[in-house]
Amino acid sequence: MNELLVFICDGAPVRGEIVSISSAWQAVLERRTDPPAVRRILGDFVGAATLLSASLKFEGTLIIQAQSKGPIQLLVVECKSDLSMRATVKLSVNPAEIAPNATLGELLDATHTGRLVITLDPKDREPGQQPYQGIVALQEQHGAFIKPVTSAAEAIALYMQNSEQLDTRIWLSSNETHVGGLLLQRLPNSGGHAHLDPQISAEGWSRIQALGETITEEELLNLPPTTILRRLFLEESTENGVRSFPSRPIRFACSCSRTKVADVLRMLGDEEVQSILAEQGIVETICDFCAQPYRFDAVDCQQVFKTDLLSDATRPPSGGH
Repeated sequence: MNELLVFICDGAPVRGEIVSISSAWQAVLERRTDPPAVRRILGDFVGAATLLSASLKFEGTLIIQAQSKGPIQLLVVECKSDLSMRATVKLSVNPAEIAPNATLGELLDATHTGRLVITLDPKDREPGQQPYQGIVALQEQHGAFIKPVTSAAEAIALYMQNSEQLDTRIWLSSNETHVGGLLLQRLPNSGGHAHLDPQISAEGWSRIQALGETITEEELLNLPPTTILRRLFLEESTENGVRSFPSRPIRFACSCSRTKVADVLRMLGDEEVQSILAEQGIVETICDFCAQPYRFDAVDCQQVFKTDLLSDATRPPSGGH
């Protein structure tokens, strides 16, 4: 199962999504050796990124970044509008030091400095146009009291409330083989739901939320989206029923390339690259997302800085990538 299902509720201003990811998630894990607690958090954010990407109104990429001074230094999940995704995480401690039951707060916000950054990057944005970014702290301030965010679902809901001003509920779960998620979003009383009385609208949102709260981790991880949808809203009448759209496939895909690595070398500068060559004889890097190695020998590096033609600067090496 690698699919996402979108649905709408006719009797309430609610839009929803259900996601189930298996082989695409395993493609992420087979390239990584993270501790169980880190994998669980990464999986939850993979589910969240996929759910949020499904509502993009443009062709482009949604990027979730969680940054902190804790054991997880950086977590990144990228999901494109075609639902191709990749993910990585960087630790600041020895993986053996992370307890199996470590929480998101302990790993990403131990010093109350964690930040969640969600970037929306259109593919066709104009030169000089910056992508949209929303930033929220991984804790809530209640007067003098700081309440830490305890899960990826809570962090995403906080972001949606602060940045998008949309009531959003999200349920996420992941294990070694599957990622599952459910998203419910209250829509403005406009468009197809403009006819609804405000009280009926509020009652509808409460009713759909209550049904969503009955979802279990076992169901999210083991059932296909169509089965989950049928089970959740079995009690909804035909008049106030739920309509779903054709499911969309999800896949793992990495956008790294030799050309992009050459661009990074240019940013480092000729002097820095020559220093690396003098010390190691070759410039080598490995993609954080897919573990693909890239090697540039002295001739490759010379071409990088002596031509503006990327096709010349990134000629295939004699061996490797």
